[in-house]
Amino acid sequence: MKSAAPGVSIIIPAFNEESVIRQCIYAALCQSVAPSEIIVVDNRSTDGTAELVRNMQDEYPDVPLILLRQDAEQGLIPTRNFGFNHASGEILGRIDADSVLEPDWVEQVQRAFADPEVMACTGPVLYYDMPMRRFGLQADDRMRRFVLKLAKKQYHFLFGSNMAIRRGAWDIISQDVCLDEEDQLHEDIDISVHLADHALRIQYVPEMISGMSARRLEDSPKDYRYYVTRFERTYSAHKIHRRVLRVPMLIFMTVYYPAKLLRRVHQARTQLRVPRGGL
Repeated sequence: MKSAAPGVSIIIPAFNEESVIRQCIYAALCQSVAPSEIIVVDNRSTDGTAELVRNMQDEYPDVPLILLRQDAEQGLIPTRNFGFNHASGEILGRIDADSVLEPDWVEQVQRAFADPEVMACTGPVLYYDMPMRRFGLQADDRMRRFVLKLAKKQYHFLFGSNMAIRRGAWDIISQDVCLDEEDQLHEDIDISVHLADHALRIQYVPEMISGMSARRLEDSPKDYRYYVTRFERTYSAHKIHRRVLRVPMLIFMTVYYPAKLLRRVHQARTQLRVPRGGL
């Protein structure tokens, strides 16, 4: 007898995300396979984020849409951990508040975790507020495959905007993950390193696609560079010295100005603008 597919909880950390949270939740609702629950963890938002979520709870009363508050600490990591620890699904899906999941995302996640050896998985992203979106998706997918090949599969990093982890794996590493109180690291790479420390397998799933905003390009060059150099600080914190793993950092720095220009042209033509926010 075929075993039932594992339930997938979708966890969305949110801080001042009223401009994007509705489209994020709506995409999570409109899945070919329904998630077990959608959990929005509000972290001290001062805008209308929580109110929008409550309105959607009223609008979709039959959907397991849960709003939690994490007020003890400001930051993505404690908010993410709070959501993971309160979720009931066997699989913990983690996306950002500006993520827009493809309609078969839950289905693809379940398919990946049908392999009992898979402890976490991640996939490519489509930048929905940039021109040539499908080309961008292909480029993102190729970059991730390329980095994985260069690293000879020794290191495989999750991407926080599009990832899922098995509950049992989270239970193993949850006390080990860095709290990063000074906000210096990439939290998704940190999770990946701790999974690797326990020989817990991460799978790249090209069919597991999430849309996300390119609003990071709205950052100043200084702030963008600080964000990108989180790679270096995260590797250093974990004593990882493989030069090949600097490739993503070089790619992100190289594309900043051309991508920023493309985004401005696209915004001018479409009047589309997604404000910066988030944890």
